[in-house]
Amino acid sequence: MSTLSGKVALVAGGTRGASRAIAVELGRAGAFVYVTGRTTRAGRSEVDRPETIEETAELIERAGGRATAIRVDHLVPDEVAALAKRVEAEQGRLDILIDGLWGGDKHLGWGKPVWEHDLDAGLRMIRLGIDAHLITSHFLLPLLIGRPGGLVVELTDGTAEYNAKYREGTSLPFYLAKASAHLLAIGEAAELASHSCTAVAFTPGYLRSEMMLDIYGVTEDNWRDACSRVPHFAISETPTFCGRTVVALAADPDRGRWTGQTVSSGQLAQEYEVDDVDGSRPDAWRYMAEVADAGKPADTTGYR
Repeated sequence: MSTLSGKVALVAGGTRGASRAIAVELGRAGAFVYVTGRTTRAGRSEVDRPETIEETAELIERAGGRATAIRVDHLVPDEVAALAKRVEAEQGRLDILIDGLWGGDKHLGWGKPVWEHDLDAGLRMIRLGIDAHLITSHFLLPLLIGRPGGLVVELTDGTAEYNAKYREGTSLPFYLAKASAHLLAIGEAAELASHSCTAVAFTPGYLRSEMMLDIYGVTEDNWRDACSRVPHFAISETPTFCGRTVVALAADPDRGRWTGQTVSSGQLAQEYEVDDVDGSRPDAWRYMAEVADAGKPADTTGYR
């Protein structure tokens, strides 16, 4: 029997990257998966990438799962309310909520202090990284608390320890938008405790997403070619690795021990003995803390 057979999951922002892979692996594990996002075959979001929510649903079905793709802008409360009503009408509940909403990559403004960073771009990142998550929780958590054992996963970038200090070289709005996930997990865990539900923040490691592969001019087949230019890319991981670790968390009957924490793909992989598609077990954030930030050469021995 599939480990998540009979479960109902919703992946908000499941268009690409880690969120897409999590959706696929949830479906592979037996969950019925709703996939939401703004980019469909009929039109793209501001991210302006080719990946669509319909493609994600098709990938789930190819993996043996079942899925429904629904176009939703999670910054529009009426659309999220309608989504919640639909899930309730069709399923009567929600067991797993993965909040991977973002879409702010065109607004990053790396390295610019807040007084030089474009204000509209900065506020847009805050809306995408904080407001959309709160709107989603407001309308969908009532479906999750109907029965004990529900799981909420808020995607972020970086562990709580890594983000305890300002991320030099990024931008203040980005830092606020991403670090807010740590507080979201703490707050949601507290509010869900009486319903025996779990809330965590989750960070991928150095992700070989579709966008990152394009930036480095490589594919998943030859990604190591980029390591000569970007040595630390040697510690990177596939989106599938993220999906496998989140499924392991969702299938753990004792997952409540993680509630209120920020967990990483590498951390969960060690705990649940999960490997990437090539048999490795990357632990990028431990590597970043112990090696990369210390200015040492990119030797990933012991971190994969």
